[in-house]
Amino acid sequence: MTRDRITLAVRAVDDGARAAVVERARRRGFSRFETEAGHQLSPTPGEEVVVRTGDRLRLPTGADVPVLAVESAVELDAATRRVGEHSVLAIEWTADRMIPLENAIAARGRRFAVWVYARRPADVPGALGALEHGADRVLVEVRTPEEVDLLESIVEGPVPAHLEWTTAPVRAVRPAGVADRVLVDTTSILRPAEGLLVGSAGAFLFHVASEAVGSTFSRPRAFRVNAGAAHSYVLMADGSTRYLSELDPGDAVLVAEPAGAVRSARVGRVKIERRPVVMVAAEDAGRTRTIFLQEAETVRLSTPDGRISTTELRAGAVVHAVRLPPARHLGHAVEETIEER
Repeated sequence: MTRDRITLAVRAVDDGARAAVVERARRRGFSRFETEAGHQLSPTPGEEVVVRTGDRLRLPTGADVPVLAVESAVELDAATRRVGEHSVLAIEWTADRMIPLENAIAARGRRFAVWVYARRPADVPGALGALEHGADRVLVEVRTPEEVDLLESIVEGPVPAHLEWTTAPVRAVRPAGVADRVLVDTTSILRPAEGLLVGSAGAFLFHVASEAVGSTFSRPRAFRVNAGAAHSYVLMADGSTRYLSELDPGDAVLVAEPAGAVRSARVGRVKIERRPVVMVAAEDAGRTRTIFLQEAETVRLSTPDGRISTTELRAGAVVHAVRLPPARHLGHAVEETIEER
């Protein structure tokens, strides 16, 4: 659910407030706006501005799109039958919003695009995710800069487009006592090749595989990554890092396949328990990089030959990892001199 399908319908009370909303939205990475007739908003390069006059939207192309107020199944059915091929059906809900949107998406197929108005930022995720695919465009009314901040907090930005994947030889695997290790249970079903990027140093994160494959004595837990000790960094969906101990339900973490696809997944639950761990030390361009993982058959690092559990991992194995800028402030990359050990 990313912001590229979101249009901010600016409804602030005066020109100053409208300018403040637009400025905050631009700083938060939003680039689509809807404004009411009579309120000037000049787009910057790469932005789109549509103008609403009464029950019509004027697009930058000059085309007009009617906005239909729908409150019954009969009205919705009639609207989906009337809309032309390759055109837009724009809807304002006056009563229920989720079931009728699902009905509109089901009727849409590939014939037309569905645009819907959201009354408040909290309604946006449901509109973007209905029937998995959601509306083609969600126009959400915002009145204050604080509502823009709220909107940013509940929708996802773009995930990192490029990660610097590498492989690193394991130099040592040794017991490291008992530690507070963190299970990250996501709200998504993860594939066996997917996992989280975790490590003791922000500059180098190991690929810890999901538990989509069980063991002889345990069933698969495809939503889970047994991610590591509480002090470890984990890569978030926005490219920042967070300590595993700081994760909360609802946070968006980056799920990745080694040298492959990446996506966002939400944290559903975090479990911190004391368990025996091993320290895995790998070599990265002459530096030692470490990760502390529970010693268990279901905890696996990714290698070019597949996944290997911490109970079977030995010196000489080669593991997948990602290099990142080493200096961080509150999880975000900064330029400064730093040494991580």
